[in-house]
Amino acid sequence: MRCPFCAHEDTQVKDSRPTEDNASIRRRRLCARCGARFTTFERVQLREVTVVKSDQRREPFEREKLEQSITLACRKRDIPAERIDQLVSGIQRQVETAGESEIASSHIGELVMAGLRQLDPVAYIRFASVYRDFSEARDFEEFASSVQDAAVTGQG
Repeated sequence: MRCPFCAHEDTQVKDSRPTEDNASIRRRRLCARCGARFTTFERVQLREVTVVKSDQRREPFEREKLEQSITLACRKRDIPAERIDQLVSGIQRQVETAGESEIASSHIGELVMAGLRQLDPVAYIRFASVYRDFSEARDFEEFASSVQDAAVTGQG
């Protein structure tokens, strides 16, 4: 593993342990050159999946992009990092076990929407506003109102 501080390729694993959800291994590493310590995570990847974008471009599925989008939607919300990681892992597992080598980005977006809806209504609305490309305040108001109505009637 390359050191993120000095780019030296000789790092040593000092400690390994499973994460709380046992979905990955947390490794503490030490750089032999600069002495920096850093943490890496090792996860199982079941298959290579290609994401098909709305303009038909194709790119590899990246957990980091998924995690970044969800984390951004959850910013400044009282949501533990473990819950976000569980949501990301669950979506990644669904994508990789679907049995397909390609998946539409819109399908991933719907999986994120479903997960965020259960996790936090504000994060759900934030993600939806970008994902559904609200063009004016009225779109936002209507969507937020439908979320509020669903919560009141118990359908959320």
